[in-house]
Amino acid sequence: MAENAQTGTESGVLRSKRDATRYQILVGIAERQPAVSQQEIADEVGITSQAVSNYLQELVKQGHVEKHGRGRYEVTKEGVDWLMSQTDALRSFVDHVSEDVIGQVEVESALATAPMSEGDRVSLTMRDGYLRATPGDAGSATAVAVTDAEADREVGVTDFEGVVDYDLGTVTVVPVPTVRNGGSATVDAGTVARLAADHDLIAVSGTEAAAVAGEANLDPDLRFGTAEGVREAATKGIDVLLLVVADSLSAHTDKLQDGSITYEVVDASAE
Repeated sequence: MAENAQTGTESGVLRSKRDATRYQILVGIAERQPAVSQQEIADEVGITSQAVSNYLQELVKQGHVEKHGRGRYEVTKEGVDWLMSQTDALRSFVDHVSEDVIGQVEVESALATAPMSEGDRVSLTMRDGYLRATPGDAGSATAVAVTDAEADREVGVTDFEGVVDYDLGTVTVVPVPTVRNGGSATVDAGTVARLAADHDLIAVSGTEAAAVAGEANLDPDLRFGTAEGVREAATKGIDVLLLVVADSLSAHTDKLQDGSITYEVVDASAE
């Protein structure tokens, strides 16, 4: 089983204070190299000069930084690659926050959890992939209803404050060989059924994948699981089991990486 290197992002450097510090120090070195003042970096990052020294030793050991002499350091190609990967992940996360979490739109729609009237202040949450509005302002994110609504009906909301607090979903990917390479018969249906029990949504992409779902007695939620649809579900906090024909695997994983979605590729081959 293999897991993508970007573990989700909120991911990358935001998940670990140590990685965030490494990122800042590498940027500081890149800006100053080859003559690097540890004290300047320490002041910029907000740690001690001794801590910078310790991080530098670690970065040299990891091959991300090369030391040329006292006070002379240079970021290696490996270090630059790591910086670029983390920067791309941060950029994707910022886009996600701006577009999907904060909601830079004039009016958004949500499902009302109880009756409400135009002008009511509501709390916003994300559940089962849908934005929910609850009367009151006790939540971490609030808005104002711009329409009346009964429970379980849509309501327009605007004037957002705060951030909707929820975790991105994850995707477990089960590749299914093409019919030329054995097809659904090579996948263990029992393993797939057990995986499905731990996920919120089942998606299939391709005929062989649909056959596996049938053999595992699963009724897919997405029968034609496009890469965009699977990523969108995970972006809304849904954990997805994706059965996908092997020749379409990279199209899906590339889309998940673009969206900074954590995914795991599982080998469910029949023994």
